[in-house]
Amino acid sequence: MELSAAGEVTGGGEVPKIVLADEEWRERLTPLGFSVTRKKATELAFTGRYDKHYEPGLYRCAACNAPLFHSSAKFDSRTGWPSFSAPAAAANVYTETDGSGGMLRDEVLCRRCDGHLGHVFPDDPEPTGLRYCINSAALRFEAMSGR
Repeated sequence: MELSAAGEVTGGGEVPKIVLADEEWRERLTPLGFSVTRKKATELAFTGRYDKHYEPGLYRCAACNAPLFHSSAKFDSRTGWPSFSAPAAAANVYTETDGSGGMLRDEVLCRRCDGHLGHVFPDDPEPTGLRYCINSAALRFEAMSGR
């Protein structure tokens, strides 16, 4: 589902998958963006450009540009990573169980390119009780138009 920076639906239906070779992903992404989205790395806490970023707009997948999170769902979780209460369009993300690092967590991935975004935890306030803890390197911000 495609959204405008204001969060309005601009296109529906399923978004076609993007499948590229690692070399093509490397050309599209920064080295850290490649490590995070393609190799499931995690950026260091408090180092990402969007941790304390609160401008109105839409956060898109750095790898494929799919709309992922709206700024209205962003909050300061004090964890060092951008945190959101819900995705902008639930159809644009999915979760898988992640047992890496000796922990059991729900990994958040981009539905369009299968890029690793971060993890979701059931430990934050309303309205959803969820904290989508996302790597800044997996995101690209689109400011709200008219600003």
